[in-house]
Amino acid sequence: MREIALRTERRTQLVEITGSVQDAVGDAGGAAAALVFVPHTTAGVTINEHADAAVARDLERAAERVVGDGWGWEHVEAGEENAPSHVRAVLVGPQVLVPLRDGKLALGTWQGIFFCEFDGPRNRTVYVTTLGGARVSPEGAL
Repeated sequence: MREIALRTERRTQLVEITGSVQDAVGDAGGAAAALVFVPHTTAGVTINEHADAAVARDLERAAERVVGDGWGWEHVEAGEENAPSHVRAVLVGPQVLVPLRDGKLALGTWQGIFFCEFDGPRNRTVYVTTLGGARVSPEGAL
C-alpha cells in the first residue's frame, strides 16, 4: 500500500490526484485494478471530468447546496457543527476502484480522480493499493 499526503486549502475542495495515484500504482506488477481509499469521515474520493477545472468548482458548490450548513445539526466537533461534512462524505464515498491496463489507470479521456475535502483546510491522506491480476492455468484458460 502507498500513501498520498496532501493539504487542502478550503472547507469544501476537490483536489485532482490522478497523477499521484498513477505514481503510487507504479508499474503495477500485473495487477488488475487500483483501489483508492480515503481514511477520513469528512472526506471522500470520486471520478469525474478533469479537463475543465470549472467542473470541480461546480461540484464543490453543489455539495454545499445539496447538504446545507444551516440545517440545525446535532453533531458538534471542537465547537463547530461539522455534521454536514460527514453527510457530504457519505454521499461521495470513501473509495473508488479503477481498472488497470498495462499498469496504467484505465480512465476515460475526460476522467480524473479527485480527493473531496468537506471539512478543511486539513492535512489528509489517501491510500492506494493494487489488486490481483488474471491467473492463467497451465492450459492457458482463465
